[in-house]
Amino acid sequence: MTVKEVKTLTVASGEKKLTIAKDWCKGCGICVAFCPKNVLDLVDEKINIKNIDACIQCGQCELRCPDYAIWLGGK
Repeated sequence: MTVKEVKTLTVASGEKKLTIAKDWCKGCGICVAFCPKNVLDLVDEKINIKNIDACIQCGQCELRCPDYAIWLGGK
């Protein structure tokens, strides 16, 4: 079995941190729809973090993503 390295994008502001694995994202938009603060959007059919400062770390994006392409981070 081989392990493929996954490229990720991490955006952080203070204690807020979101990580996206764009290779895993299929652009379904579920995370965008469930985000209560409109932190996310789709750009070229991939998830994008447009306003990390508005994020309240509720975890809805991570919980709803069927591809595990976005997750919250800690400090």
